Amino acid sequence: MRKTMGGLLLAAILLAGCGTQPHESHGTTTTAAEQQAGHNQADVDFARMMIPHHEGALAMAELAPGRSTDQRVLDLAARIQRAQDPEIQQMRGWLTQWAAPATPMDHSMPGEMGHDDMAALEHATGAEFDRQFLRMMIEHHQGAIEMARTELAAGSNADAKALAQRIIDSQQAEIAEMQAMLA
Repeated sequence: MRKTMGGLLLAAILLAGCGTQPHESHGTTTTAAEQQAGHNQADVDFARMMIPHHEGALAMAELAPGRSTDQRVLDLAARIQRAQDPEIQQMRGWLTQWAAPATPMDHSMPGEMGHDDMAALEHATGAEFDRQFLRMMIEHHQGAIEMARTELAAGSNADAKALAQRIIDSQQAEIAEMQAMLA
């Protein structure tokens, strides 16, 4: 049964790439209405998961002023805020357009920071804050890239896939920048 389900999921993803057949995503079948609307369940799931994921990055970035001693970290935090807040608004707009509730999915997201991680970051200052922020944001960005790659593989909405590609490109560049700051 497990091999059959795995084979079905692989076939569904391959068919999704062709753009001509309905497919399964996270156990749900794309409906004719979704196909006409230009989105599928993978697109909805992407937006539902990426919104709170981006909100987590914003919460981390908002901590930098007053805690960081490195202008590069402050500049990065400001860029993250400028990039991700409009993306959140864009994804909320899609969910409204798709008549999909904005409630996030019931499972954890890749790269999501836990309460203890955020508490430690909130109490750090100076060079210690900078190190923790960079390490946590690298992990957070890696999670966003993973989710964006899933959207590229299983989504059908051109705008959502374009956003996923922009997330991959910008966050990979920021990861390289953060790794250089840590070195």
